[in-house]
Amino acid sequence: MITVTNVSLNFSGQTLFKDVDLKFTQGNCYGIIGANGAGKSTFLRILSGDLEPTTGNVSIKPDIRMSVLRQDHFAFDEFTVLDTVIQGNQRLYQIMQEKDAIYMKEDFSDEDGIKAAELEAEFAEMNGWEAESDVSRLIQGLGLSADILYSPMTSLTAKEKVKVLLAQALFGNPEIVLLDEPTNHLDVKAIDWLEDFLMEYEGTVIVVSHDRHFLNTVCTNIVDVDYGKIKMYVGNYEFWYASSQLFQKMVRDQNKKNEEKIKELQAFIQRFSANKSKSKQATSRRKLLDKLSVEEMPASSRRYPFVGFTMDREAGKEILTVENLSKTIDGVKVLDGISFRVNKGDKIAFVGENEIANTTLFKILMGEMEPDEGSYKWGVTITTSYLPLDNSAYFNESQYNLVEWLGQYTKETTETFMRGFLGRMLFSGDDVYKNVQVLSGGEKVRCMLSRMMLYGSNVLIMDQPTNHLDLESITAVNEGLIAFKGNVLFASHDHEFIQTVANRIMEISGEGKLTDKLCTYDEYIGA
Repeated sequence: MITVTNVSLNFSGQTLFKDVDLKFTQGNCYGIIGANGAGKSTFLRILSGDLEPTTGNVSIKPDIRMSVLRQDHFAFDEFTVLDTVIQGNQRLYQIMQEKDAIYMKEDFSDEDGIKAAELEAEFAEMNGWEAESDVSRLIQGLGLSADILYSPMTSLTAKEKVKVLLAQALFGNPEIVLLDEPTNHLDVKAIDWLEDFLMEYEGTVIVVSHDRHFLNTVCTNIVDVDYGKIKMYVGNYEFWYASSQLFQKMVRDQNKKNEEKIKELQAFIQRFSANKSKSKQATSRRKLLDKLSVEEMPASSRRYPFVGFTMDREAGKEILTVENLSKTIDGVKVLDGISFRVNKGDKIAFVGENEIANTTLFKILMGEMEPDEGSYKWGVTITTSYLPLDNSAYFNESQYNLVEWLGQYTKETTETFMRGFLGRMLFSGDDVYKNVQVLSGGEKVRCMLSRMMLYGSNVLIMDQPTNHLDLESITAVNEGLIAFKGNVLFASHDHEFIQTVANRIMEISGEGKLTDKLCTYDEYIGA
């Protein structure tokens, strides 16, 4: 379907990747992975034709239709939802426009009749009569109501627009679909539907994603952007990860053996090279030494931060009690009589579509917002750390660099300590002197995680902790929370993250009612 030949890309004299030769074939789903900045989305733009490579070419048969998930949420504001989705198949949309223009003519000629008949035939051949029902099926699968088909795109929320643009990319069964972070801003049900859709899809799918469960479920191949190269592997993300870790270990183990052997041979040669009786042995060992080499590990763009939470004090039996908590925001009751008790060791995932309810509950528990009704009580031994959904208040007004910013939250303020701590969170060299206002979304989250780790709290509250993070950072946070001995209350849409961390699932409905289950996430959605 797509053939990539000798592709390379240079930015300002720096090579992002080179010598790329790949083939993407029908019926497979390819997951593109790599560290932030490695070039995943850039490579996707090359495949779509939006960006010319420095060398090489991408070839696709001329009769093949490619569809791309658009990122501009305002590009279709002048259209209805129906028209926006149908524009995923530009030829079909063009036929519809031409037909309508002909039928609206007052002086309808014989030539117009012939042209209309030709258009009707092509329209029928492209399943145009089923277009509206196909669009309805797609948007309902993604969790939107069919009632919005004729609504203008301007009337939709940002998250609704994301779903409509995803439906546009999937509409009309294109032979090739390119998707850049398709699960962003999708709720769990919409992600499940998308996974099922792509697994049954007969074309070629190429997707960039940070969602490990999604990559494991839909991908037949992994395309890894690293070491300045792009390589393809058979299998899903989990298989690639295990294989890559094994390969790295094998190289390290072999290098260690070779290094030990080299030292042994060098010592023998040095000791006996001047000894005539041992000179032949020394010569043979020198020849052997020349054959031994230590394989250089290429410099990977992947870096895993260290995320580890320790408790200064173990929690007592009383953790948190919430009784009959209610809150109305902008006339909508987002929490309605919420009651629950947190037990020692609970790691609770708040799931579902009602993100406002989760954020509101966390803000109330952290004292940032007052409930309309009800109460909550933390145990006397409890100390808390909070990762809010919106962390901008911690950075917008600050003139601090990273060292100064982090110094606000610790008694140990020596620069050596601060630099060491920041280094574990991937801030090294002059990076530690950057003003915090210029940090990226992912860097700000890593700063907030550093702040939490310094507190030594026994209860962590985290609102969408994987937002803005790359796969490596997500993995580090995931492992850090698994290892943490205290309590965690967190909201997330990341299936793998929830399944591996939580032992209890809570979902707040659109009406503000709580469902509370002591089970794993897989058990919860399978019930």
